[in-house]
Amino acid sequence: MTIQNKTLGEFIIYNQDDFKYSSGELSRLINSIRLAGKVVNHEVNKAGLVDILGAVGGANVHGEDQQKLDVYANEAFIKTLTNREIVCGIASEEEEDFIIIKGNKKNNDNKYVVLIDPLDGSSNIDVNVSVGTIFSVYRRITPSGTEVTLEDFLQPGNKQVAAGYIVYGTSTMLVYSTGNGVNGFTLNPAIGTYYLSHPNIKIPEKGNIYSINEGNYIHFPQGVKDYIKYCQKEEEDRPYTSRYIGSLVPDFHRNMIKGGIYIYPNTSKNPNGKLRLLYECNPMAFIAEQAGGKASNGFMPILDLKPTELHQRVPFFCGSKLMVDKAEEFMK
Repeated sequence: MTIQNKTLGEFIIYNQDDFKYSSGELSRLINSIRLAGKVVNHEVNKAGLVDILGAVGGANVHGEDQQKLDVYANEAFIKTLTNREIVCGIASEEEEDFIIIKGNKKNNDNKYVVLIDPLDGSSNIDVNVSVGTIFSVYRRITPSGTEVTLEDFLQPGNKQVAAGYIVYGTSTMLVYSTGNGVNGFTLNPAIGTYYLSHPNIKIPEKGNIYSINEGNYIHFPQGVKDYIKYCQKEEEDRPYTSRYIGSLVPDFHRNMIKGGIYIYPNTSKNPNGKLRLLYECNPMAFIAEQAGGKASNGFMPILDLKPTELHQRVPFFCGSKLMVDKAEEFMK
């Protein structure tokens, strides 16, 4: 079987032994995310034809305007993961607290918890810009057969057993890792099947793209301002190209394929940063490092941070290793 003909389902089965806790449970979990992703992709592609655009008229737990597709995607992923009784707990960026899954038994003896950003960048849906889903998987640390607790979700990123994202763009791609490299699968919409299109993805060690919302320049730390000036300076391999979509998943995906750095720093308005450690930064950092890149908060690896709350925010520097190294030099 050639790489081009290998489906995501076949890839999961063939590579199940690479996972040290292999029991089939993680494979079924990835399959559930694959299914929910196809459901959400179907709705995203109908945006503009049905009443799925715009805000619902309320705010999520972070005080941000909640979009109709945010609600739909959140329900789709929670429902799929819950109905298949694969996980013992779910935490979503759209939910104030984590969800305990009990299953058919009094308590759930499944091994894994999932943290998910169901539809990152959903405010861009109205203008037909790419958006995505981000997910992160941990092995529970509380005893099997008991209800999950907050402790199961507040694990450092280096404890992740799998992470990935789905980008809904000109084509729909699912990219994930179980700690043995990164692989990307493109959805064939005609038959609803993902095919391995990007095997063993590697981030170029250095790129020429920097991605940051320069409209907030005045509020950036001095180290970030200095790094931006460095990126813009006329040198042998510079100035770099500025590319910023405003949706984390497609911004990260482009930089991973082409080489670049994504920065969402702390600002005077958001001293702790804006991106969520558990739902956005940890899974993207896991993917980046598995692809040979680097992710940090400007001073230390993202994956070494010990979370203290479910919706914790942190500064985020992620992408090509040498570019993140240089940004950290300016931060220090």
